[in-house]
Amino acid sequence: MDADEAEELTLQEVFALVRDAEGRVLAQTVELESGEEASDPVWREALESGQPTGGAAELVERDVSDYVYAVPINPSYGPARVVEAGKSYEYAEQAIQNLTSVLVGSALVAFLLSACGAYLLARAALSPVEAVVDSAREITEGDLSKRLPVAHKGDEIGRLTTTINGLLARLEEAFTRLEETLTRQRRFTADASHELRTPLTSVSGYAQLLEEGGLTDPKVVRESVAAIRRESEDMRELVETLLALARGDEDAALDLEFCDLGAVADEAVESARVTAKDKVAIWCASPKHPVLVFCDRGRVRQAVSILLDNAVKYTPKGGRVAVAVRESEEWARIEVSDTGIGIPEDQLPLVFERFHRADEARASGGAGLGLAIARQIAEAHGGRIEAKSSLGEGSTFTLLLPRKHPPSAGSDLDSRTDRRGESVGETS
Repeated sequence: MDADEAEELTLQEVFALVRDAEGRVLAQTVELESGEEASDPVWREALESGQPTGGAAELVERDVSDYVYAVPINPSYGPARVVEAGKSYEYAEQAIQNLTSVLVGSALVAFLLSACGAYLLARAALSPVEAVVDSAREITEGDLSKRLPVAHKGDEIGRLTTTINGLLARLEEAFTRLEETLTRQRRFTADASHELRTPLTSVSGYAQLLEEGGLTDPKVVRESVAAIRRESEDMRELVETLLALARGDEDAALDLEFCDLGAVADEAVESARVTAKDKVAIWCASPKHPVLVFCDRGRVRQAVSILLDNAVKYTPKGGRVAVAVRESEEWARIEVSDTGIGIPEDQLPLVFERFHRADEARASGGAGLGLAIARQIAEAHGGRIEAKSSLGEGSTFTLLLPRKHPPSAGSDLDSRTDRRGESVGETS
């Protein structure tokens, strides 16, 4: 090995040795530690096995071991038997230490980032829950209009929040209905008490008059008894009307069947003519074919009778009341028109309120409950009542009921309609 080759190996941090059969160093590029010429196990193993061998040995004066690779050579080249090449583990260990430091540092950074990420993710995941909890605290029994915020409708919390909002909506609706019911009951009780107070006061007054000596005067007795009977009849009618309203408020079951609305109108008109006598003319325009609705015949007739009674009551003597039955694709209607005193425009929306009378001075009896009952009957059938009026010219009330057709119309209904058609244009 010449000097240039030795220098090149040294620059590459590689050392080389040539040993004889006894392990003595014949040539070397580095100084060995004392006593290492013959104690290196790698060259001996290579020499004995005749195969290249590698292993660790401490040949050079360093704090770390060296890696030595020994190759046996042909004895024809002289006394040399083994060539060893080695390199220190120092650089590898340094690299491993550096890599270890990098890995440890990276692991720490990764752990911190993971912890921070987990915290942020957990916070982001729980923030909707916190928002829901905060909003839920603000919801009270007196204010159910607020809703819980829904951040993401598709996840579990979003679906749960949506379900809770639906529950809150139903609760709010239920509480609203309950409050409206309580309000109506309180108003109803107050109005009923007011209406009953007047006849009761009158009955009590006449009873006191009789008690204080009126029994000796036949005229006073007759007048008192007549007044007591009259007031008792008024109270009976009022109580029956109140019971009808109460049954409607309780959603009393309807006795539903397919009825000809024209026939129902005819029956109500005939009864109204008997009651009106010669005060007004009542005219009915009946259709030439059945107008079928699925309804409670008795309740619908009651509503029509109320509209007729109201028209007759507020129409001066000699006036006219007209009833017409019409139909469209969705609705069947009964129109009751009169030539009466009419209703002021500002009072028209209130005529269906209980105990309301448009003009107390012109009100001819009654407690103001009839139109409320008629509207209640219409709404129970899924219909409504519309009102139009011109002051001094008259009013028109229209009862609208939804059309529902039976599978087939019976011939008896057609024949009844033919008989009823003879009364078209009839007046009292």
